[in-house]
Amino acid sequence: MAGPRHPRLRPGISLGLAVILLAYLFCLPRNLFKDTVYSTVVESAEGELLGARIAEDGQWRFPPCDTVPERFATALVQFEDRHFRWHPGVNPVAMGRALVQNLRSGHVVSGGSTITMQVIRLSRQKERTVKQKLIESILATRLELRYSKRRILALYASHAPFGGNVVGLEAAAWRYFGRPASELSWAEAATLAVLPNAPATLHLSRGREELLQKRNRLLKRLLEHGDIGADTYAAALEEPLPQAPLPLPAFAPHYVENCPKGVRTRTSLRIGLQKAVTAAVDRQSDDLAREGVSDLAAVVMDNRTGEVVAYVGNASPYRERPGVQVDIASSPRSTGSILKPFLYEAALEEGLILPRTLLPDIPVNLGGFAPQNFDRQFYGAVPAAEALARSLNVPAVFLLRQYGVPKFYSLLQARGLTTLTRSPETYGLSLILGGAEGRLDEITAAYSAMAASVITGSEQPVMAGTDRPSLATWYTLDALKEVNRPDELDWRLIRSVRKAAWKTGTSYGFRDAWAVGMTPEYTIGVWAGNAEGQGVPGLTGARTAGPVMFDILGLLPASNDWFEMPGQAGHDENSDRPSLAKVCVASGYLAGPECPQTEELLLPSACLESDPCPYHRNGEFVLPPAMEWFYKPHHPEYVGAGKKGASAQVMEFIYPSSGTVLYLPRQLSGEVEGVVFRVAHHSTDATLWWHLDQSFVGETRFIHELRLAPPIGKHTLTVVDGDGNSVTLPFTVAE
Repeated sequence: MAGPRHPRLRPGISLGLAVILLAYLFCLPRNLFKDTVYSTVVESAEGELLGARIAEDGQWRFPPCDTVPERFATALVQFEDRHFRWHPGVNPVAMGRALVQNLRSGHVVSGGSTITMQVIRLSRQKERTVKQKLIESILATRLELRYSKRRILALYASHAPFGGNVVGLEAAAWRYFGRPASELSWAEAATLAVLPNAPATLHLSRGREELLQKRNRLLKRLLEHGDIGADTYAAALEEPLPQAPLPLPAFAPHYVENCPKGVRTRTSLRIGLQKAVTAAVDRQSDDLAREGVSDLAAVVMDNRTGEVVAYVGNASPYRERPGVQVDIASSPRSTGSILKPFLYEAALEEGLILPRTLLPDIPVNLGGFAPQNFDRQFYGAVPAAEALARSLNVPAVFLLRQYGVPKFYSLLQARGLTTLTRSPETYGLSLILGGAEGRLDEITAAYSAMAASVITGSEQPVMAGTDRPSLATWYTLDALKEVNRPDELDWRLIRSVRKAAWKTGTSYGFRDAWAVGMTPEYTIGVWAGNAEGQGVPGLTGARTAGPVMFDILGLLPASNDWFEMPGQAGHDENSDRPSLAKVCVASGYLAGPECPQTEELLLPSACLESDPCPYHRNGEFVLPPAMEWFYKPHHPEYVGAGKKGASAQVMEFIYPSSGTVLYLPRQLSGEVEGVVFRVAHHSTDATLWWHLDQSFVGETRFIHELRLAPPIGKHTLTVVDGDGNSVTLPFTVAE
């Protein structure tokens, strides 16, 4: 009767076995430590620890590693699970021995758990009972089928408790010994191998004697097993236990703060350079603090890769002060003149100027905006490259007006500036003089990309708006290498002095000082000031940020290379290739038929469509009257108009500009003081007659200045010379 029923049971048995097998196969979660939170760990390009932040649960628990240093693995296996290499996750002999010991003592004295079982327990965090031990045993065998022995050791090492709020081998190595686990000695590896066995009772501040004895017993076992020699054993016994947890490295604290949270990040920062730059910037910052300049930041970039290789968000974190925690390198600050090179480069690329085109440097009032040079002087006309090198404000404003604020605004955004949050109209022409804000890291990156655009083999993309190495950029760098250095050394005279193309900037009120320097290899950006924004007399880019920039330059690998001029000479005006063209030496414009002295320059193709020299007429070099007025004192060789009619314009208002709104100053008595109107005339002995609203108000000769106090309202001032030439100025007097 029983025989015929056996075939009916077989499908059920097979199904049951299949269910059990499937349950076994899927009983282990894919991610054992799915909900575990980790510390933020940031490493250098070489893999060394730059800094870390504690995990959200208050534990120092570094993100898992896939491998375990050999010394620790050997020590751990000898201490915890000598048969780890051979068992399938469970050691029946050890389990049986633990059961007997526990029964004899009446309480748990031994767990008999393998390292694999401990990994399961660490991931589940369940109460230690017989039932849970059985479940752990089953899951341990499943874990052995999924991972290699080395991977299981890595899981244990990454999640085992090491006392206090230290979890995982790597965190423990840094907290207790101040170095990575891969560099631990045998004594240190043995110490950490025994700590997870009883982390609550064995600690640096308690149970030290028991901890030392356990470590030494393990070292003896390693000696007996042949893992270490007698000399190593003797030396290891002499090593003391660590006294207290150590602070973690903090080589780039602000950079670490900006890195992704809860993960391990390998950065491009170079540990040796980072340490050297940090030390140099801290030293300079401590000196500047005596002058009231509390904060200093620096960024160094590799031009070929576009990577940040050193980053100091704010110097001297050990010096207590307001704003010490502010990452200045990524904070928006007033740009001062630091954006001028981008305008010069863009105008040259589009052919608005040539490298040494004369730009106006005369008083101007543009809708109430009256820019001044830093030294409060005017120079009449200045070559564009010289204006850039000297960071003259007035020529830059004239050039921006010609180029266009909206277009320059868009160009800056294309170069990576994220701080232009208002419309172009709200910035206006002040955009080039510090009316906008910029971040040191972004501005340094923009300069680095500029340098990279003329470096052969650079991994960076070419500059926005170009599809080839930029000749305009090369001329920009060539102009910037002429900027006077703070150490007053001349690279032309002293071969050991390293060349750098560099630019400074100073914001209104002496609140922000900038310096950015470029070599073919590196770009260095420096900011100096106070995080809270207070100005300091004498805080300028050249005086404060510049010396720091050159100090950092001296730390970088030396090279005699310089930027090579891109492109080859050609003559096809329709080609994108640079072309040779004749340029007027005096004006910097394309040479006209009357220009007596010319030179050939390799120019961007767009420059070939620019205007010819407007200042040579009848064989003479003659500037417009206002430009001439300010140009003469600085250029005694200038002759000007030798013949009547040499210039189409013989006189010009110097101040104020057409359409200006004037506010008349008053003396302490309340009496209106009036405004001085100025006119420039080509003839040094001309007599001028002045008419306000068609009423004669005065006559001048030699020096054409007249103080007037017109009533409130709109007016017209007309000036006439003896030849009938006249110039008219509309203006408004406001209350």
